Order: sequence, then C-alpha cells, then structure tokens
Amino acid sequence: MSCADCIKGIRHDGVPEGKIEKIGGFECYVATPSGEYPKDKVVLYLTDVFGLPLVNNKLLVDDFARNGFRTIMPDLFNGEPAPVDAMNRKDYDIVAWLGRHGPETWQPIVDGVVAALQAEGVTWIATTGYCFGAKPAWYLALKGSSKVTVVTHPSLLRIPEDLEAYRDGTKAPLLINSCEIDQQFPPEAQAKADEVLGGGKFAPGYERIYWDGCTHGFAVRGDISNPKVKAGKEGAFEATVKFFNKHKDL
Repeated sequence: MSCADCIKGIRHDGVPEGKIEKIGGFECYVATPSGEYPKDKVVLYLTDVFGLPLVNNKLLVDDFARNGFRTIMPDLFNGEPAPVDAMNRKDYDIVAWLGRHGPETWQPIVDGVVAALQAEGVTWIATTGYCFGAKPAWYLALKGSSKVTVVTHPSLLRIPEDLEAYRDGTKAPLLINSCEIDQQFPPEAQAKADEVLGGGKFAPGYERIYWDGCTHGFAVRGDISNPKVKAGKEGAFEATVKFFNKHKDL
C-alpha cells in the first residue's frame, strides 16, 4: 500500500556539496564534515522513493555532515528510483514501482554498505529513514547493525507487528517524527506506537514528536513557504541531530 503523499512534494533549491562514491560496491552519496569528526561513526540516510537524484535528499545529507557526522546515502533502488517528475504527475504507478523494490532488492545493498563500513572501522551507525527508508532502518536495527534509529513520516510499517518486533528485537533507541496528515502513519498508528513503545516499555529509549500542520513527506519535500511546514522540516531535522548526539556513546 502507498499513499498519494508519498510522491507529492516540492523540489528544493541548493547545490549539493557531497560526492558519489562506491561503498561495498554500491553507489552512495557521501557528505563529510569539513572539520574534525569521529571516524568510527556514520549516519546512514535511508531515502524516500526518489533516492539519490532528488536534490532535497542530498541537501539533507549535507546538513547532517555540517552537524559533525559523516553521512552516507546508499542508492537503495539500484539505479531505478521513482522519477523526480512523479511529484507532479497523476499517471505515475507508484504501486507497480513498489512491487519491483521489495526487501529482497534493498537488503543486500544496505548489508553490503554496512559490512564495508564495519571493515573500515566504523563501530557506530545511526539511521535516519524517511518514508520508504523506514523499513531499511527497521531492518538494520533488528539485525543489530545500527545503534540508533530515527524514522520520519515512515511508510510501509505493519502496525502493530513491526512496532512489537522493534520493542522485542533491538536495543537501538528510537525517535519517530510524525505528523498531522499521514495515510502511511496515521493518528491510530501513532497512538499504537506510544502504547507499544512508550511509558518505559522500550528500555533503550523511545520518543515521538508530532508536527502539527504537516503532511507525509514534509521533512524532505515539504513546501517551506508554509510556516508550519518550514517549522516541521527544520524541527524534525534538529530533533534527529539531537537524538543522535544523545546516543552517540552507545
């Protein structure tokens, strides 16, 4: 299942500062802090359906690097992301696209990237998953490959099964950035997340932030001319960085 908001949004302006590298044989966009930074720590940026070509994603990766983390965005789609112009098309078949990009296609990619990073001495991996990227973030946490998880307007999670699996299967602290209008993670799912993980039920740490006036996709593709969306986009980013810093010694 997918929602129309999964492929809606605004292309943002800016010039990416990172570069394309092969890591574990897989294409990645990489942004590195300009000053000193911990070489054993990496943020994995796990994308929405638009992947590497969407400039918004590259700009956010650059922003994480500016906050002191080497940040890596793998190409989860092996060169076949949803086209950027699908944001303005009503005829694009996102359901068919999703059918070509199940876990069997992206799991070897994230596993390969993680293995290469670990081989070079990385011991702390945090994930930030947006929309589609929530599932790979979940996967890496449950596999024990990541230390900290943030998901923002997550897609394709099974409720409550995936929440219960997270509670019972990982020690990675979890932050969820949720919003007002979201078919993929609606108010009922948000409440269920609090019920399953909140109130101390998930000892490693659980937080959920609700961004009023925002719609699914706001943190990557939101219309920042709207003050509430701008506040949500900036706030979700700041909360993610803060969460990573809170748990960077795990």
